[in-house]
Amino acid sequence: MSNSSVPAWAGGLAGLVSGGVALGVAQLVAGAVGPSSFPVVAVGDTAIDAAPAPLKDFAIRTFGENDKAVLVGGVLVVLAAVAAAIGVLARRRPGLGIAGFAVFGVIGALAVLTRPGAGAVDPLPTVLGALAGVWALRWLLGRATTAVPALAPDRAPDRAPDRAPDRAPDRAPDRAPDRAPEPAVVRGGAADGRREAPAGEPERPAVMRPGGTVAEFDRRRLLTGVAGGVAVAGAATLLGRQLGGRQAVDAARAGVALPRPATPARPLPAGLDFKIPGLTPFVTPNSDFYRVDTAIVVPQVDPRDWTLRIHGLVDRPIELTYAELLKRPLTEADVTLTCVSNEVGGPYAGNARWLGARMADVLREAGLRSDADMLLSTSADGFTCGTPVDVVMDGRDALFAIAMNGEPLPVDHGFPVRQVVPGLYGYVSATKWVVDIKVTRFDTDVAYWTPRGWAEKGPIKTQSRIDVPGSGDKVRAGRTTIAGVAWAQHTGIDAVEVRVDGGQWRVAKLAEVPGPDTWRQWSIDWDATPGEHTIQVRATDAAGRTQTEQQAPPAPDGATGYHTITVRVS
Repeated sequence: MSNSSVPAWAGGLAGLVSGGVALGVAQLVAGAVGPSSFPVVAVGDTAIDAAPAPLKDFAIRTFGENDKAVLVGGVLVVLAAVAAAIGVLARRRPGLGIAGFAVFGVIGALAVLTRPGAGAVDPLPTVLGALAGVWALRWLLGRATTAVPALAPDRAPDRAPDRAPDRAPDRAPDRAPDRAPEPAVVRGGAADGRREAPAGEPERPAVMRPGGTVAEFDRRRLLTGVAGGVAVAGAATLLGRQLGGRQAVDAARAGVALPRPATPARPLPAGLDFKIPGLTPFVTPNSDFYRVDTAIVVPQVDPRDWTLRIHGLVDRPIELTYAELLKRPLTEADVTLTCVSNEVGGPYAGNARWLGARMADVLREAGLRSDADMLLSTSADGFTCGTPVDVVMDGRDALFAIAMNGEPLPVDHGFPVRQVVPGLYGYVSATKWVVDIKVTRFDTDVAYWTPRGWAEKGPIKTQSRIDVPGSGDKVRAGRTTIAGVAWAQHTGIDAVEVRVDGGQWRVAKLAEVPGPDTWRQWSIDWDATPGEHTIQVRATDAAGRTQTEQQAPPAPDGATGYHTITVRVS
C-alpha cells in the first residue's frame, strides 16, 4: 500500500536504515558461511580485479596501505545513497523497494559466486540480507503512518435561508463551481475534534483508507523504529565479525610453539644500526612493516585446516599440513622485502628475520621436471603470483616462512604460511596465506599482475632513500647529518654517495650488514649553509651497478631515479 503521506526525508531515512539492516544480516550470516561471502567484500574484490593498472597505482600512491579501507568505504557510501533513494521511491510505489533490494541482491550474489573457490552456499548472506532489507523497509514505512478517523465534509444547513437577495430561491446554479472542494486536512487539538498539524509543519493532505480512516505521517513512531533498526544492524554486524573467525585464528596463532631453526641466521654484527633519530631501524617491527596486497578482508586461515599442495610439472605431488611443515628442518634468515609499487624514496620496504622451510628442499622432494620455469602460487583469497624457478633453486634463502621477528607470522602478513624470496619484488614472490603451488611455465600460465601490465619477472632494482632530514624540513646551519637506507637484495650494497645542489658526489659511511639480502644504513656529515638546498642520493651494488638518474614510474618493473629532497637551512 502506498505511503504517500510520508515525506521524502522520512522515506530516505527508512531506506538508509533498511540498507544497514541488510548489510548487518549479511555480515552475520557471512560470519558462519565465510568472510569472503560478505557481498561488500566480494564487490570490492571484483572492483580491484576489474580496475585498470593505472587506477590501482593511483590508489596505492594516494592512499598507501589504506587503499582497501578507502575502497570499502566508497562501496558503503554508494550503497547508502542508493538505499536512501530506494526508500524515497518506495513511499509511493512499494514495489520499487522490493525491486531495488532484489537488484542489489543479484549483483552481490554474482560478485560472490565469481570469487575463487566460491561454493553453493556463499550467496546465502547476500540473499538473506536483501530479504531482511525488504522487510525492514516495509516495516519502517508502515510505522511512519498512523490511521485516524476521516472527517465528513461540512454539511449544508438543515433549511434554506428565508430569502436570497441575488437570485430566486428555487433557481438552480447556472454553472458548476470553479474548483473542487479542498481535500480534508487532518488536524489535531482543535475544539471541533479535528487533528491539527504540528506547529511549523505544513499541512499535508491525508491518504484515505478503507473503513473511513486516513493515513497520517507519524514522526515519533518512525524514529523509534529507526532506532530499533540501527540497533539490529549494529548488533548483527558485530556478531558477524566475531563469528568471522578472527578470534579463533588469533587464539590458534598464540598457541603456536615455534621450533628452533636447524640453520640459524648469522649473528647480527656490531655497527649494524647507527641509532640516528629519524633513521629507519635495521629491523622493522612487525607492527610497522608495510602491507600491500589485494585482500579487502584479511584471510583468516586456521593452521589446523591449512595445507600446501604442490603439483603440476613434478614427479611426486606433495600436500603438507602445518604440523608437518613445522617438523621439517627450518632456516632462519634476515631478508628485506620491497613492493614493486614503491616510488623512489617510498615507504614500501621493510626488513625482518624470517623462519621457514626452504622452498628448494620441498620442491626437490616433489621432483621438479626440467621444463618447469615458473611457480604459480595461490593465496587463500585467490591471489596468484608467478616466481621464476631458477631464482628459488639457486641457493638463496627462499622460504615457506612461518615466523617473523621471532613470533608466528602476524595474520596481516600471511599467517600461517607465506613465501619470502630474496631479490624479487613481492608481486612475483611474496605470496601471503599461500595454499597452492603449481609448477608450470611462463608460456602456459599467467599470474594476477601480469595481464595487468606488470613484468613477468621482478628482480629488485638497486635503490637508496634519504630518511634524515625529511623533505621540506627546516635545518639549522652548521654540521648536520644526512642518513638513510639503501638496498639491492641478494646482491648487496657496496657504496652510497650523496650530493648537494648538484655538486660533487661524496661517499657516505655504511653500516655493517649480516649478508647481501638486507638493506644497509648509510650516513654522511654536511656543513649546512643558510638557504634552500637540494640533496640527492645514489647507491652502487656489489656487482658494480650504480642507480640510474633516469626517472621511471613503478610500472612495469620498478621505479628508478635518484631520491631527491629539498630542505631550508637557517
